[in-house]
Amino acid sequence: MQASQLRQPTINNFRGFVVGARRGLLITFVSIKLDGFPLLNSSRACHGDYEMMFVDDLVWALFKRHWRHTLTYWSVFFSFGLCIAFLGPTILDLRCQTQSTLQEITWVFFAQQFFLMLGSALGGLFKKTLRCALSALFVSSLVISVVFAIIPLCHHVLMLAVAMAISGTAMGVIDTIANQQLVKLYQKDSAVFLQVLHLFTGLGALVSPLVADPFLSEESCVLGGNMTANSSTDLHHLRSSLAGKGTTPLHNVSNHYHLHTEGIITTNISYAFWIMSFINLPVPLAVYLLMYRERLFPCSNQSPRLLDKEKNSEKNQQDHNIQGRGGLLGCCNYGDVKDRPASYFLLYILGGAVLFITDGIIGSYTGFIYTYAVSPPLSLPHKMAGYLTSVFWASVTTGRLASIYLSYRYTQQRLINVSLVGVIVVQCLLLILYSSHVFIFMGTCMLGLFISSVFPCMVALTEDMVNYKGCVTTVLVTSAGTGEMVLQLLTGQLIHSKGSYSFLLVGMISSCIGFTVFLGLLYIQHLHRSSQAAKRASKEIAMTEKPLSE
Repeated sequence: MQASQLRQPTINNFRGFVVGARRGLLITFVSIKLDGFPLLNSSRACHGDYEMMFVDDLVWALFKRHWRHTLTYWSVFFSFGLCIAFLGPTILDLRCQTQSTLQEITWVFFAQQFFLMLGSALGGLFKKTLRCALSALFVSSLVISVVFAIIPLCHHVLMLAVAMAISGTAMGVIDTIANQQLVKLYQKDSAVFLQVLHLFTGLGALVSPLVADPFLSEESCVLGGNMTANSSTDLHHLRSSLAGKGTTPLHNVSNHYHLHTEGIITTNISYAFWIMSFINLPVPLAVYLLMYRERLFPCSNQSPRLLDKEKNSEKNQQDHNIQGRGGLLGCCNYGDVKDRPASYFLLYILGGAVLFITDGIIGSYTGFIYTYAVSPPLSLPHKMAGYLTSVFWASVTTGRLASIYLSYRYTQQRLINVSLVGVIVVQCLLLILYSSHVFIFMGTCMLGLFISSVFPCMVALTEDMVNYKGCVTTVLVTSAGTGEMVLQLLTGQLIHSKGSYSFLLVGMISSCIGFTVFLGLLYIQHLHRSSQAAKRASKEIAMTEKPLSE
């Protein structure tokens, strides 16, 4: 998930998304068609045939049972979105603060993305018990506030890169644990709650640039020479050009802009980071209060309340903990995997490959759509091109809001099918209408809507394929983070060597590969279920024949 390019969201847009989010949370508990719920179907038989009810009883009951945990996991994902969105618009002011060159400061992008990937892999280590999971979330969300607070004190680019590496690790831990815990709580009903979870990422990503915007320097923030009349316009163009370039050489950019590294520093960006640190503080407080209520502190002599509430599901929770010990290394535990068929491992590999590609498409599109738009043949004005990234993320947030309801009506398999086909069609149209100023905005909007729900739906679907055992979420989250970094790097290198049109080709080819891999995943799922059914049938036959022989 990369959101560091949101540069110019307006107050009105933000208010609109907040209102939409509130409505989305209401829609979460409303269903038009109730065919998928046996409990409600029996109620329908008693009270007559009806098509609509105000509250979905089953989901509402689940939410009331786990509402404190659910709201806590949603809130930490707001913290996640807040953290990944600030770096893009503030990078030039941070360059002034550290008095570094453009090539040096962009390494902080790489530090954050690389350690986010590592944090995602390590996050699975903390899922063994609820105490470990909430402790990791508390420390990680608190670390994000601390990092925000100390960034203004980092006057060297190496110190800033270390801070970004720490925050990236915390973000990766949050990404893995929040997804895992929601899947553990709701299992087959987790899809809709995962959609809301990722909606909160978009909301956090909208708040961060809004806070930073008033404190961004409109002119050079290091006064080291004569200023030109167009310096403000150049800085806006350069900020947009830097979007997603954390893993890409910037020789072309540096040749066109001379940025001073010595002189009087005039940036006020420190206030933005302190405000964001304060905004994020309620998140670790919420996790702390949940731990206190569940009596999860070492000094508590009583058993956690969650275990008292979930006696009926104790066996399922124990099986989950036994099967999924640790992070990625836990997946390689010989005792857990020695009796697994090959199809079991292929489900992991293909599920991770789908998210590797789709999150890579998101990262590369947000990273280089501006570069493509200002280059021939489009040659859009810099200010107009700068809106494309905001349009994309606004459509992603809207798509996740809509997916809250769609997750009730349709299965995850159908939603992913429609999403991936839609992504291919949009990428194809972008290739055909590559010179259309109007369709670049329409295509960006449609692409965000289609690709928005793939990640939460894939997590829910793949977990269901392996019966909520193992370490699927850890693998998927780590694969997504890796794809976002690798595909962005590949796209950047191709744009610099082959031209801007390769940006569209990479997206189209990646989309087709992703859909093909997903079809392969469905085929392997069919083989896996057939083999498991045959194995169970043979065991039942053996059990029935054994008493007869005796």
